[in-house]
Amino acid sequence: MSAPPPFESWLRPGPSGLYCVPGDFHIDPHAPVPRAVITHGHSDHARPGHAAVLATADTLQIMKLRLGNGAGGQLQALAYGEPIKVRDVTVRLVPAGHILGSAQVVIEYKGQRAVISGDYKRHGDLTCDPFELVPCDLFVTEATFGLPVYRHEPDRGEVAKLLTSLRDFPDRTHQIGVYGLGKCQRLIALLREAGYDRPIWLHGALRAMTDYYLARGFDLGDVPSVAESKDKLAGEIVLSPPSALGDRWSRRFADPLAGFASGWMRIRGRVRQRGVELPLIISDHCDWPELLQTITETGAREVWVTHGREEALVHEMGKRGIAARALRLVGREDDAE
Repeated sequence: MSAPPPFESWLRPGPSGLYCVPGDFHIDPHAPVPRAVITHGHSDHARPGHAAVLATADTLQIMKLRLGNGAGGQLQALAYGEPIKVRDVTVRLVPAGHILGSAQVVIEYKGQRAVISGDYKRHGDLTCDPFELVPCDLFVTEATFGLPVYRHEPDRGEVAKLLTSLRDFPDRTHQIGVYGLGKCQRLIALLREAGYDRPIWLHGALRAMTDYYLARGFDLGDVPSVAESKDKLAGEIVLSPPSALGDRWSRRFADPLAGFASGWMRIRGRVRQRGVELPLIISDHCDWPELLQTITETGAREVWVTHGREEALVHEMGKRGIAARALRLVGREDDAE
């Protein structure tokens, strides 16, 4: 029996991103390609202009909302767990737990299984399907928080900090910076779970994506737009893009208290740089222990690392006797977490 072909012979980084040779498609390419498999709707993974796109139904709808006609020429939805033959490989999508519609790409070829995880998290999230562990031979992992310093706090404890601040400063508007797809809706759901039933006010840039979550049946409660308010919203929660913190738009509020929900709020320098009074360590990615746990549990004999602190994770894999390499794919952002 012949040995299986090395992974590099059929799955390799190229000028447009990670390319599956026998399937003739790219995964999350950063430039337009004939055939793309997209893991999720964030802009550094779902780029415009591909001739054909395969993704979950939610990811395709999110791409249409964001990109319009640029979402792709031929769009094909694939349900979680449903196998599809693509030339000489079998492909299926399984939940990544990152945001609504996010998926890991599982590729079977000549008796080997590769899992391209995209972005993923292991913490529970009321607004998306939970991460599904898939045993594999090759695991391609992100490393957004791939340093030992990154250890995320329990999200419910961070929400409790926000609610405590509201009680302590009832005359101030709590303006919280959130990424518009995923983090915004997750924070709203966490607040509702914690019993907060007042309106949660939205910057206009968060409207369309939140409306999509509402249309999908997520119960987010009353989420009016700030433009509908006639007062300064003292004692209220306002969600906005991080770029709106401290800018002219914020002047309409009552002594605004700036918060920011992100895994990067673990780093004091970033808190100071953003002028954040209330850092909320709520991440949609794995922290360092969760990255190591996931890699171990997949049983992968080889690990490829991308999207973040690649070298530290590659070094750690070497210490553990696991073959690892950094892909150094271009076009991956880590600051919009």
